[in-house]
Amino acid sequence: MRAETQSNVEAIRKSLTLLAQRMDLETAPHRLEEFNAMIEDPDLWNDPPKAQKLMRERQGVIDQLSTYKLIETGLRDNVELIEMGEAEDDAEVVTEAEDALRELVTVARNKELEALLNGEADGNDTFLEVNSGAGGTESCDWASMLARMYVRWAEKKGYKVELQSMTDGEEAGIKSAAYKISGPNAYGWLKSESGVHRLVRISPYDSAARRHTSFSSIWVYPVVDDNIEIDIPDKDIRIDTYRSSGAGGQHVNTTDSAVRITHLPTNIVVTSSMKSQHQNREIAMNALRSRLYQLEMDKRNAAINAAHESKGDAGWGNQIRSYVLQPYQMVKDLRTGVETSDSQGVLDGDLDKFMAATLAMDVSGKSRAEANLDD
Repeated sequence: MRAETQSNVEAIRKSLTLLAQRMDLETAPHRLEEFNAMIEDPDLWNDPPKAQKLMRERQGVIDQLSTYKLIETGLRDNVELIEMGEAEDDAEVVTEAEDALRELVTVARNKELEALLNGEADGNDTFLEVNSGAGGTESCDWASMLARMYVRWAEKKGYKVELQSMTDGEEAGIKSAAYKISGPNAYGWLKSESGVHRLVRISPYDSAARRHTSFSSIWVYPVVDDNIEIDIPDKDIRIDTYRSSGAGGQHVNTTDSAVRITHLPTNIVVTSSMKSQHQNREIAMNALRSRLYQLEMDKRNAAINAAHESKGDAGWGNQIRSYVLQPYQMVKDLRTGVETSDSQGVLDGDLDKFMAATLAMDVSGKSRAEANLDD
């Protein structure tokens, strides 16, 4: 067996060991049996939040067992094919199996990273806010590009994306937008994207074709479960209604149906600008509950708290990632050092390498290179 292939085999075995530890492989089948017995209870759905939590936990165990078996079987089968091909001097069989192992290494490492998404709210759906910063029209256009980037990323993941509110820029782009992104581990993957994102390019709005630097910020916080109690007294909030407009002026509300809720003790402001005022109140209150829950999580976790405090103004000094389109092409994460020249791919939603590197660094305290992750 070639050295590269042997290295891939060892990498996959290492991932399997870590996966087994994370999921507690010895007890997982017994936990699944317990879940299967509980869902047979005819009274289960009398308490929908409890039932939904149980179903999510059960599906999590099923997914973990399935993932482990898939990788374990792929490793065993391809090693056997390589040994058989070498014994029979069949180079084609050996090459196909080696290619399969190479792909399996990537799958195993990604699943290993997903197994690290075990924070208090990592498995939850998430809210994602985009806000333009320093740079006027340029920043508004950049904010719309970032919004598209995250929507494309979520769609590639198979997540559901719901627009909660949007404020247009005066000349182009957007001043702000808020989305709810729903899917397994949505918050766990996106939480590291909070911060300021910097764009360098030749401005399409500058007749002299000069290079401009723009800033926009991203803020990510989890959708809290119904069984998590967040007490918000009426005296602590101010609710305002206003008339809003959607993208391109095509969805202008004819009544003051948009809702803005201000949490007075913290000065947190949330908005929703769908068609129904009743729906907007519910959406905005849910977003406020999530923001307050995130605030409590921040207080218990110094690292997360520091990340959110560093959000600050969307400008120099608070950046997490730089996107350069001219005079060369490069996207670089300033925390992990991960970079790529495929800037268009990134803007089309290819963000997993950046998220994976940050997740690995958060867990191990090492950079992506030190964590031995693939580009």
